[in-house]
This record gives sequence, structure tokens and C-alpha cells, in this order.
Amino acid sequence: MIISEFERDVYRVVKLIPKGKVSTYGQIAKKIGRPDSARAVGNALNKNPFAPLVPCHRVVKGNGELGGYNGGCSNKQKLLRTEGVIIKNNKITDFEKILNKFDN
Repeated sequence: MIISEFERDVYRVVKLIPKGKVSTYGQIAKKIGRPDSARAVGNALNKNPFAPLVPCHRVVKGNGELGGYNGGCSNKQKLLRTEGVIIKNNKITDFEKILNKFDN
């Protein structure tokens, strides 16, 4: 399997998101030094060959909506809920509280 350097960077950062937390496509893009590449981050996660080791289900839209998931949106919701994330109407209810901002 061949993955690009960009994909490798994305997967490395996504592995840092702990259970019960989420990050956004834009935050991942900024963390890897490519702040304008949020859409490309989503594309890389759509091809993620390392799930669940690379927990792409923990990456959501910047407004707290779930966004897409290669395994289906209902599976993304299920995975997040098993980690304690509360979701209503396809949106995380306590978004700011559980947002992993990679500050440390």
C-alpha cells in the first residue's frame, strides 16, 4: 500500500485524538502545516486504510456537524456515542467541550 506524505501526516495527527474527543478537518489541516487543505484532509480520511488505529470517526466539521464517514454516517454516530460523545440532529451537542485543539 502506498500512501502520500500528506496522508501520512494526516493519519499521524488523527492518531493523537483521544477517545471522547473530536477534532475538525480544518484543525488537522493547520496542525500539519497546510491550513487551506481541510477538504484534502477529508479525502485522505475517506481512504484511511488504518482504521480504527487511525480513528477518522473523531474528525468532524468545524460547526460540530458530523460530516462524512467511509463506513457510513450511522456507524460514525455509533462509534462516537460509544466513546461518550452526545449527538443530536447529526451535531455534537457539547462540541466546544470535547474539541481537541492540539494545544499541548
